Amino acid sequence: MIKVLMICHGNICRSPMAQFVLQDMVNRKGLTRQFEINSAATSREEIGNGVHHGTRRKLAEEGVPCGEHRAVQVTSKDYEYYDYLLIMDESNRRDLMRIIGGDPDKKVCGLLDFTHRPRDIADPWYTGNFDVTYTDVVEGCECFLRWLDKSGKLRDN
Repeated sequence: MIKVLMICHGNICRSPMAQFVLQDMVNRKGLTRQFEINSAATSREEIGNGVHHGTRRKLAEEGVPCGEHRAVQVTSKDYEYYDYLLIMDESNRRDLMRIIGGDPDKKVCGLLDFTHRPRDIADPWYTGNFDVTYTDVVEGCECFLRWLDKSGKLRDN
């Protein structure tokens, strides 16, 4: 099983969007049983809060199911458990490193590091632009799945 944790600052906008987008892609490809996908925050600001209405709206527009996720904070145990901890921006990386104490197993990557143009995913909490965030998340998830496939980590179903 490939265990993926999407991480952003508050776990109400970008990381749950990435969680649900990747889960939808995996489901559509018939790979559901090969993955466990979740999301978490580096901060405690939104703990217990549901997915932001802008993320819910954009996912609904795109036909991507959005579950009843509640914000949680990433822990050092998550580093041990998950195979990939995919961050949305470099600020998330710095905050995550303080929580987990380092990345000796090279599990932490930017979601867009798998693309031809690595960059941060803008936080729609501040920009208000959930469309741009969605486009970046889709690109990152598609490229991550392609990378897993090319790396021989996916099984044929």
